[in-house]
Amino acid sequence: MTDQESLLLSRRGFLAGACCAAAAPVLAPVSFAAMPGDNRFVTIILRGAMDGLDLVQPYGDPAFAALRPKLGRMPDTGLLDLDGFFGLNPAAAPLMPLWQARELSFVHAVSTPYRNQRSHFDGQDILETGGNDKSQKTGWLNRTLAVIPQSGRRTAIDINASMDLILTGPNRVASWSSQSNFALAEDELAFLERLYAQDAPFAEALAEARSTDISADSLYSDGKRGGGIADMARLAGGMLKGDYRIASFSINGWDTHVGQQAQFRKAVADLSTAIVTLKDSLGAEAWGKTVVLAMTEFGRTARENGTGGTDHGTGGLAVLAGGAATGGKVLGQWPGLAPDSLLDQRDLMPTGDVREVAAAMLYQQFGISPGNLTTKVFPGLSFDKSSIYLRA
Repeated sequence: MTDQESLLLSRRGFLAGACCAAAAPVLAPVSFAAMPGDNRFVTIILRGAMDGLDLVQPYGDPAFAALRPKLGRMPDTGLLDLDGFFGLNPAAAPLMPLWQARELSFVHAVSTPYRNQRSHFDGQDILETGGNDKSQKTGWLNRTLAVIPQSGRRTAIDINASMDLILTGPNRVASWSSQSNFALAEDELAFLERLYAQDAPFAEALAEARSTDISADSLYSDGKRGGGIADMARLAGGMLKGDYRIASFSINGWDTHVGQQAQFRKAVADLSTAIVTLKDSLGAEAWGKTVVLAMTEFGRTARENGTGGTDHGTGGLAVLAGGAATGGKVLGQWPGLAPDSLLDQRDLMPTGDVREVAAAMLYQQFGISPGNLTTKVFPGLSFDKSSIYLRA
């Protein structure tokens, strides 16, 4: 077996050692890494450039209302107040209990070093490789596997036919893809039950999967959307509750040039579903040792456009969730929205590096040394602001 291999698991191949068969029909990649210890780390890539000024709205900034006459809200028009200055988009209402429990925070005005060209492809490449430019060819989460103290075999599994760049690299990573012929017959399921009867995490996950109708419409009592995202998060939670300690997957739908309100509401519902389902699937003990980091390639323009949307910008927002995350805060240095405070008089000015948020979480969760974080995981990164992201 090579250090990096793709295992496109067939229906029969799955019987050799995978699990959670009935939870396999996911819509986007989910990646896992196994290692000792109880701390867990989940990354969620928000593809399309998530508008942080819409998710966490700075209604207390005097310039906000003029920049967002249609997209902006106030607490008396449905915005969920967070701290008297920032408010949460009401589409994210399912996340408010986490905020109140101090299991949710937001980091405003962060970005990668990517500037000006505004390409989703280049922006996502830099986000996932973790470098200062496009010269890095491996993913920062793959490089992380090599420097976690006592990380054992450092095996990662990706649930997709192709691997996300964030986990691409020399450290051993396998790929697991759900297939149209993946459903197992009753005799095969019975075989799995007998084979893993003494493996408590597997037996629990298989029993849950067999008892759950995972069609898209079945996952909500009101029949609304989100089944694929819920499946993905439930599968990730089940694996993390067992032997795995790192997971990564993506949520699409954030490129909101036109008619942002409706599209953004759907994407935020997906993100909320993913985080809440992860918490429910992990259970209280494992959730208490988990950090979830949701990050995007760049932000969007401070001013809404003429088609009810926003265009590609720079400064963005990161989301931190989990029982081990710093909770109940809007972190980062707020630059303000006055014209002379904006980058090129159009974008939220970045005041923090989103890679440092990720580095701080890796330091906290796995004890990776600052030296390794700034030379091997995120080459050239400064680590001087990391303490503001760490749980007290």
